[in-house]
Amino acid sequence: MAKKVVTFGEVMMRLSPPGYAKFAQATSFDLVYGGGEANVAISCAYLGMKAAHVTRFPDNALGKAATQFLRHHWLSTEHVLYGGAMLGKYFLEKGAVHRPSEVIYERVGSAFSLIEPSMVDWEDVLKDADWFHWTGITPAISEGAAMCCLDAIKTANRMGIPVSGDINSRQNMWKYGKTMQEVMPALVESCDIVITSRRGIREMFGLGDLDSKFRVSAKALMDTFPKIKKVVGKTRTSVSASHQQIQGKMWNGEEYLKTERLNITHVIDRVGTGDAFAAGLVYGLLHYEDDMQALDFASAACALKHTVPGDVNLVSLENVIDLMEGDTSGAIKR
Repeated sequence: MAKKVVTFGEVMMRLSPPGYAKFAQATSFDLVYGGGEANVAISCAYLGMKAAHVTRFPDNALGKAATQFLRHHWLSTEHVLYGGAMLGKYFLEKGAVHRPSEVIYERVGSAFSLIEPSMVDWEDVLKDADWFHWTGITPAISEGAAMCCLDAIKTANRMGIPVSGDINSRQNMWKYGKTMQEVMPALVESCDIVITSRRGIREMFGLGDLDSKFRVSAKALMDTFPKIKKVVGKTRTSVSASHQQIQGKMWNGEEYLKTERLNITHVIDRVGTGDAFAAGLVYGLLHYEDDMQALDFASAACALKHTVPGDVNLVSLENVIDLMEGDTSGAIKR
């Protein structure tokens, strides 16, 4: 039977000038929907897993359109909530070669930011789940979102469901009176898998320093929060906006693992590549007994997302396995 992942977080409308045009050139915008946690769920669905996303949309035509987007990509929307007046949105100007991408957010006061813990029955949501995933974006949005996320994690713990958190710091998002240093420890201490970086560990928990190696910072994090079984990250080398290199890494408490470096020479869309990595890791840890295989799978999924327009990685299980096993040809599948 297929494994099931449940994710929780905001889904936003993404508006981009066509192609690689700048905002100043735009007379129209391409529209898609996306959000870190939903991106993970959709990616897992395309890999053959069952997937459900919990979020809150305004009860209007835009909220229904966003719901339909999730359904279109095979997600269960049984636990989507409705209320509030605004759908969060962001504007993306895609970079090329030496010009970086630019993002402008409009999410203050969104329907999701007004969510409260009493609105979600997590035992019902998680009753048939094999995995729960969240990101550090969600607790940064509002106190209600943070408390709701904590309830989900604690419920998953009681039900014996593994929890992963992708917790790289977003310092500029914390605007409701709490800091990430105050909020994140209570969330992270109950996680089984943490995806982060040396910088994130230092900024959120004061562990390690600028010169610490990833494995040293990861070990310090696991020593501080003993429930964590693996700390995972990736090294991204930006040759240019159009040329990236990706390498996965993991400290599993016993050994430090690194993948081969994958060379992405023609980036189509970089947004959502971290979510593709997280989805690949969730899939890999649920389906492979070997940590190195799971990490290779995550890195291959991440690399492939760079070739897919939009927020979400829509590649198949076969695509990921082929790249994981070394097929970089891009040959036509007939």
